[in-house]
Amino acid sequence: MSQDPQLRVSGRTQEDERSVGELFSSVSQDLSTLMRQEVALAKAELRQSATQAGAGVGMLSGAGVAGHFVLLFLSIAAWWGIAQWTGQAWSGVIIAVVWAVIALILYSMGRSRLRQVEGLPRTVETSKEIPDALAGREEA
Repeated sequence: MSQDPQLRVSGRTQEDERSVGELFSSVSQDLSTLMRQEVALAKAELRQSATQAGAGVGMLSGAGVAGHFVLLFLSIAAWWGIAQWTGQAWSGVIIAVVWAVIALILYSMGRSRLRQVEGLPRTVETSKEIPDALAGREEA
């Protein structure tokens, strides 16, 4: 463990002799590097998750289209079945009313669910703690 004699000055290394400005610059540079690495990691994870989510969304979209056709043909069959007792026009109206009731129920349920959305409460809360953490007051 030999050290270069030029690095030692009265038993201390040159690193010990750095000014506060140099130390702050070093810490700032390390923090900047850490943030860049975290952003790069987040981008890589997001890209991978987005690829997987895209495949899943594509499959769910296909299932939605197929389900739509199932409902369409079941509605046509019901229309023709009801037409035996009420006539073509009235059976079409009955099926349309049934679908209107279903649409209203889904609309009201969806609207109430959207009103319950809070946004990003934890993200907002933790982002407010960053300045205190950087100042060394994590508990504040």
